[in-house]
Amino acid sequence: MNIETANRLYQYRKKMGISQEELAARIGVSRQAVSKWERAEASPDTDNLIELAKVYGLTLDELLQGKDEEASSEETAEAEKTTEGSSDDKADDSENVYDYETSGKGIHIDEDGEHVHIGLGGIHVLDKDGTEVHVDRKHGVFVSEKGEKKVYTDENGHIHKSEDVEAFERKNRMSPWLAVPYPIIALIAYLLFGYFNVCGGWAFGWIVFLTIPVYYSLVDAIRKRNASLFAYPVFAVVVFLIMGFVWGLWHPGWVIFLTVPIYYTIVNALKKK
Repeated sequence: MNIETANRLYQYRKKMGISQEELAARIGVSRQAVSKWERAEASPDTDNLIELAKVYGLTLDELLQGKDEEASSEETAEAEKTTEGSSDDKADDSENVYDYETSGKGIHIDEDGEHVHIGLGGIHVLDKDGTEVHVDRKHGVFVSEKGEKKVYTDENGHIHKSEDVEAFERKNRMSPWLAVPYPIIALIAYLLFGYFNVCGGWAFGWIVFLTIPVYYSLVDAIRKRNASLFAYPVFAVVVFLIMGFVWGLWHPGWVIFLTVPIYYTIVNALKKK
């Protein structure tokens, strides 16, 4: 298919105000097929041309040649303007952003509505669910999911991310508290307790090692806002041992274990709310 016809198909769809995915659903093809037609990478067969003409309310001649020469020229000029516009405009229209070259050397895979191209022009992946990933010198990085852009590079080379992507990264970003070498700190504390005979010295100082899982589980629970991740049973053991070894309160101290089921009952109730 020549570029003029491809641009005309693009303009007809835009005038209808429908997305590539909606058009593909109407005529029974994949969204990637529509994208290829509008980038002149492939040509629709006769049946698809008939279906396109029905959707746009045109005859086959009008679909392929344009309603008149003037209209065709205007549509071609508008399509070229769209294709050659600023990077910001391209980022806003994720459907027809990339006019990459898939011929020549490289790896090309087209299977079940999924398209993958890896070559000198960059890496381009189009999934049948509408997800697109493009990495090349011309456009930088561009990721969209079901028509909604998630990550893209602007004309100044700055990478922008959607709010949900940033929220995901914040949630999974390593907390500085997890970088603390707490096991080493616990070992140093144990040695100090032993040498200076603090808190029972060597005999009872080993309890400090039980605080290691308590520390990391507490940080993880706060970071992910999930109280069930906190190692509360271990915390209860630490409290019980301290009460017994330091203050001799073994008898009333065992009550702390009764709070374990209470803790998880409250946590689960808050989760449901």
